[in-house]
Amino acid sequence: MSTNNKFDFSLEKYNIPNYSNLKIGIVVSEWNSDITNNLLSGAVKELISNGITKKNIFVNWVPGSFELVYGCKQILKKNFDAIIAIGCVIKGDTDHYEYICSSVSNGIMQLNIESDIPVIFCVLTDHNKVQSSERSGGKYGNKGTEAAIAAIKMASFK
Repeated sequence: MSTNNKFDFSLEKYNIPNYSNLKIGIVVSEWNSDITNNLLSGAVKELISNGITKKNIFVNWVPGSFELVYGCKQILKKNFDAIIAIGCVIKGDTDHYEYICSSVSNGIMQLNIESDIPVIFCVLTDHNKVQSSERSGGKYGNKGTEAAIAAIKMASFK
């Protein structure tokens, strides 16, 4: 997803009759929790502002971004309309960043291929903490908000 000024927040053309009935699962990484908490907050606020009730939003925590794939796989069994995977990977001095980013993005892609429930990728893959802060409520908006809109849009395909 792109930055807020390029992302279409309109839900009109998706013709979802009643957002409040949608059940959204969210899996959140505990690693870089200051960032992932901001993303989660943005997602939940956006879902609620679009009429989805708090009782239909389910949040589950996993230790790190690598574990998001397993966490999403497990809650796919629980009859959600969409799942949002929230994480943050910040580049360090080793190749660990490349392996985690590649594994998580490929894992979530595979879940989307194999499942009838959309899994929304809301994993920041930034080079430094400043970039992550700017994308989790800073000058580039909140990617959690964008992920919530994407979840609603993708739920309309079912």
